[in-house]
Amino acid sequence: MVDVGQAAKRGREISSRISEEGAGWVCARPGRFRQLVPSKETFTWLSPRTLWRSRNEILSGLFGDPSGQVRARWVASQRDRGVDPSFRVPMDVGPEFSFLVLGDTGEGDASQYAVVPGMLKIGEDTAFAIIASDVIYPAGAGNEYDNKFFRPYAGYRAPIYAVPGNHDWYDGLGGFMRVFCEAPALKAEREGVRLSPAGLRGLLWREPEEIDEARLARARERRALPEQRAAQPGPYWAMETPGLLIVGVDTGIHGDLDREQTRWLREVSRDPRPKMLITGKPIYVRNEYKPSRLEGGGTIDDIVVDPAHNYVAAIGGDVHNYQRFPVRAGGRTIQYLVAGGSGAFMHATHTTPRITVGGVHEDDYRCYPLRGDSLSFYSKLYSERLRMRWLYLTPREGVALMSKQIGNTPPRDIPDVPITARMRWAARILGGWPMPFRLPVGRVFHRYLSELSDWDTPPFFKSFLHVSVTPASLRIRCFAATGCLTQEIEPPLEDEVEIPLV
Repeated sequence: MVDVGQAAKRGREISSRISEEGAGWVCARPGRFRQLVPSKETFTWLSPRTLWRSRNEILSGLFGDPSGQVRARWVASQRDRGVDPSFRVPMDVGPEFSFLVLGDTGEGDASQYAVVPGMLKIGEDTAFAIIASDVIYPAGAGNEYDNKFFRPYAGYRAPIYAVPGNHDWYDGLGGFMRVFCEAPALKAEREGVRLSPAGLRGLLWREPEEIDEARLARARERRALPEQRAAQPGPYWAMETPGLLIVGVDTGIHGDLDREQTRWLREVSRDPRPKMLITGKPIYVRNEYKPSRLEGGGTIDDIVVDPAHNYVAAIGGDVHNYQRFPVRAGGRTIQYLVAGGSGAFMHATHTTPRITVGGVHEDDYRCYPLRGDSLSFYSKLYSERLRMRWLYLTPREGVALMSKQIGNTPPRDIPDVPITARMRWAARILGGWPMPFRLPVGRVFHRYLSELSDWDTPPFFKSFLHVSVTPASLRIRCFAATGCLTQEIEPPLEDEVEIPLV
């Protein structure tokens, strides 16, 4: 049995905020996760086939997002099957319990499996886990759940619930609904070819794959223990525990909620219990505010900040790293987190400017990987790919550069490092330092170059959350997974916050 408090204490002493070793820069031995990775499983965003299977993202942006209409059909189908119309999930957990939150897990390669050993250790006594966004890459197909869901989490002896991400929607939510809700496929309803945005969308739209039921049944055997079974009513749900209501919302492809889910969310939020929101799209990310629109007016965040609704935290996936914003609202602090670092390629953090959004002070903001480690890693990656040795910045140089640029307190102690012209230009090319002329290098790097820079060797800079609940408080801890054996044995604690519930 793991004492998470003691594990957290040890993890705090070896984190990246303390040393380069804690960040995984000194990796004497790779972790044992390699033994778990399917030998033939590879994943890359450089493949034209991968990008083509993800085309619904672009099509929905050009011709409109049909997620709301399709979601309404799934919800109606579930209610016809007799699920609880309020989409409640009762949990027999008692007044004190803990659970895991993972985000953007499903690449099925080394970067996903590197998270598993630490997750299993820290999550040994947790009551359940929740995946926030993008269970399966690239397109949510039901036939890919074996190596990207059932196999990696076969050893987790508790149920797993999820809210879908945009990639799960590229399959029309077919794989997600079949696996998590036991839902039969919807009847095909192709859009006709006509001179309208919807008609043009229908010409190229990727339709759901037909699921090989025998293959899925074999995959399910990996998580067939009674204590592993979970059944959720739909793509959004409200998980009922004695002292906390966990509300999961489905943000589709672009983050909007349809009219029916909006009505449901408003109704659920009237419950007087303290609440945590789990969403496919984070509300605060980098130095931006993205509150997610509701059909009929308003935003998800309008509901979260209303004191009558008693939300204390909002956790979103989609962006592949960890971030935390303590935002003051109505005389209280709401913790907004990004938790998408549990398996997919790493979104750079060094492109994040000094934090001002939501009134948050830079020194109260937390991210993992540290901006300096992010800059150093991408400098290493691209100096090797481009054969430009001068582009490489050591971890020490990366931390010094980013602390100078952001103007924050250095996250770990470093001796004085002189900032040279070579270092500044390397940081400029990688988006961590402003160009002398206006070029959006940082934004382009965050949006595109990170996505095309996936790797399968340590350090990975992955993360997952451990959440413990008592009648008096909610404690959220972010643990790291570097892919190194040392951090598998003692997962580093990168951040921790305690939230009073009374």
